[in-house]
Amino acid sequence: MTTDVDIPVHAKDTAEEEAAAGAGRSERLSALAQQHGALVTLLVAMAVASLSFDTFLTGDNLENMALSSAFLAVVALGMTYVIITGGIDLSVGSLFALGGVLAAWASQYGFVAALLLPLFVCGLIGFVNGLLIARSRLAPFIVTLASMLGARGILLSITDEGSTTYLVGKGSFFAKLGQGSLLGVGVPVWITVVLFVLGAVVLRRTRFGQYVYAVGGNEDAAALMGAPVARTKISVYTLSGLCAGLAGALNAAWLASGVTILGSGMELDAISAVVIGGTLLTGGFGFISGSLVGVLLLKVIQNVINQIGSLDSAYQQVVSGAFLAVVVIAQTWLGRRRRVL
Repeated sequence: MTTDVDIPVHAKDTAEEEAAAGAGRSERLSALAQQHGALVTLLVAMAVASLSFDTFLTGDNLENMALSSAFLAVVALGMTYVIITGGIDLSVGSLFALGGVLAAWASQYGFVAALLLPLFVCGLIGFVNGLLIARSRLAPFIVTLASMLGARGILLSITDEGSTTYLVGKGSFFAKLGQGSLLGVGVPVWITVVLFVLGAVVLRRTRFGQYVYAVGGNEDAAALMGAPVARTKISVYTLSGLCAGLAGALNAAWLASGVTILGSGMELDAISAVVIGGTLLTGGFGFISGSLVGVLLLKVIQNVINQIGSLDSAYQQVVSGAFLAVVVIAQTWLGRRRRVL
């Protein structure tokens, strides 16, 4: 004869509550790893570099790293919005170079022209990208690849196949925008900080930011909820073009010239920084602050390789590529874990 043993109801409830609590903790840990994993890695890398090289934490070295990071960071800011919507922008490297040349050429007509011309042209190209992607439903990869080639062609045409280099007048107000400093920190660094604060506020605290996440999470569901999907896509690609043009203008002011060979491969660096910072390539999840951390981490890797001296600069690409692969694998695993939980 068998006897059924009834489990008290309160015991069942307690077990279910403990299981739910455990799943909740695991999900929070996975989310924290995605959001702050790059920051922890950056701090560890800086600690190791400071112990290995006496010159790493010197004021000059940190200032140089911050200044060289500023231009890529501005490009990565616009790229973050694009990737959160589930898109990609391959044109930013060419727009960066084009913006620099346009700014240097226009600097002869004053500060306003030097700043507004690259913003207008690069923003317009970004707007066209967004229009083709949102309205014609073309693949972002193809559209922005065409823009990358087109912008580089415009650049070559206005510089006589790269043989003409436009210079920024020394001592001009526009040159001071790139070469000046405030409280011992370069002006481009301050501009980058302000832009990232504004970008984070817009993404997290405004309706437009909610639309960006919604479009990247599920475009069809976002449309059913009343989100302006097409307008959001057009806006983020326009923003990406504006950021690339502004970064190019700041770089021209810093170098006091429009260098035609810059920007090659910059789109890949920007994408790498954004993904390393925790933004998912599939869209719907990402952080502005994470992109800044990703940029800094790439610059620390580059600086460490330069500090070693015996390694070729190509090792930077090898290390960055390997690190990016690890990050993508980790993001995929954490994303699946969160869905299971």
